[in-house]
Amino acid sequence: MLLLSACGERARQEPAATPPADTTATAATAATAATPADSVAPVSPAPGPAAPAPVPAASPAPVASAPLTDQYHTAPRDTISRQVYDGWKQYELNCARCHGEYAVGTTFAPALVVSLREGGTVPTQDAFVTVVCQGRKEKGMPSWCELGLEMNKILGIYAYVKGRADGKIQAGRPAVRENS
Repeated sequence: MLLLSACGERARQEPAATPPADTTATAATAATAATPADSVAPVSPAPGPAAPAPVPAASPAPVASAPLTDQYHTAPRDTISRQVYDGWKQYELNCARCHGEYAVGTTFAPALVVSLREGGTVPTQDAFVTVVCQGRKEKGMPSWCELGLEMNKILGIYAYVKGRADGKIQAGRPAVRENS
């Protein structure tokens, strides 16, 4: 096959190619439309089946003991018992959306770290359980006992929030003390 350059000069000799099995549009079709009418555009066979992409080398697994260095993955500040840790998890699941992360309050629910302090509005465990079980529907707080929150979870929440109110647990994610 004789190929011509864009100027119409003889460029090179190539053997004739067999027609491609696939009849989809190729780059050669686009090149034909862009060339002057008196010249012949080079025609190349359509590419065959695509070769599989090379598989990148596997990266090494992260080291499990790597230190935490960024503000979102800091090391726990406090190590607490399993019951209090479970109370923290239940607090985050059920209470934090209204009372704020770490019980510091929001614009529409009070800070429980203030309510559970000495002289606060909920000074005892019994008062806390009563409020959680009955709710404060006039203020938008549901009755958690009616919703099915078990008593052991409520007591765990109390243990966590009371630790925060007494200053024994700092804000942030706690860690579980082993053998507790």
